[in-house]
Amino acid sequence: MIAQCQKCGKDYEPKRRGGKFCSVSCRVVQHQLVKKGQAWPNPPNGDERYLADKLVAVGRSATEALAQVEGLPAAEAFSRLRALVQGWAGVANNSIIEKVQYNEQQEMNAQATRMKRIKGSK
Repeated sequence: MIAQCQKCGKDYEPKRRGGKFCSVSCRVVQHQLVKKGQAWPNPPNGDERYLADKLVAVGRSATEALAQVEGLPAAEAFSRLRALVQGWAGVANNSIIEKVQYNEQQEMNAQATRMKRIKGSK
């Protein structure tokens, strides 16, 4: 069974069931980053990766569109940019985005609850 390292993204064969990292160094570095708050404790799932890829594509299309409309008459430039933005609206109304936002909100609520418990126990 091939798995993907949750730190570096490299494909590897886990030595045991449930293995998450390709090496000890990836596991240690990821743990340190999570502890410092510089990495997500849980790696992006399929939906989050899909969304990230979509956002990269939106950024790329914006750069390309701006290069294409440079020097065009204002009306034509606005027309092309409007079409691009309307395409982005389809991404904004995506159920995957709503699911990711819901999951993120649930995680934030859980962290707030944990913090309250920690403060209450002191």
